[in-house]
Amino acid sequence: MTVPEAVWKPHVTVAAVVERESRFLMVEETAAGRRVLNQPAGHLEPGESLIEAMVRETREETGWDVEGIAIIGIYRWPHPNDGMTFLRVTFAARALAHKPYQSLDKDIHCTRWLTCDELAAAAERLRSPLVLQSITDYLAGRRYPLELLRDVE
Repeated sequence: MTVPEAVWKPHVTVAAVVERESRFLMVEETAAGRRVLNQPAGHLEPGESLIEAMVRETREETGWDVEGIAIIGIYRWPHPNDGMTFLRVTFAARALAHKPYQSLDKDIHCTRWLTCDELAAAAERLRSPLVLQSITDYLAGRRYPLELLRDVE
């Protein structure tokens, strides 16, 4: 009897770049035992669209309701330590309303609005290189229409 090889599957994630007054909505969270900075981000769940996942993750992690306005990029990142590969769709999003009393995901310590310079200065605290790359691409004007995403049932 032969043992089947492991099936390789990338982890599909979404993230939101939300800018207000030249500051970006970030979360301080615990990941792999470290306190890190990240955009509101998380995994795609069964049955939801990529945009729905981004809106949900942003609300759960920050208490902000947002609206997706464009795609910034689709990034493939192989984690250097654990062999996992992430496929991340990053959206530009507009902040609509804040619910300050909403409880946040358990690994989230707080939300912060930070400038690009503050994030660059804290590079060692970023959860992954995707964080700064997404903001750099956003500031460079990279915007792709949401219509690129198609759900086919």
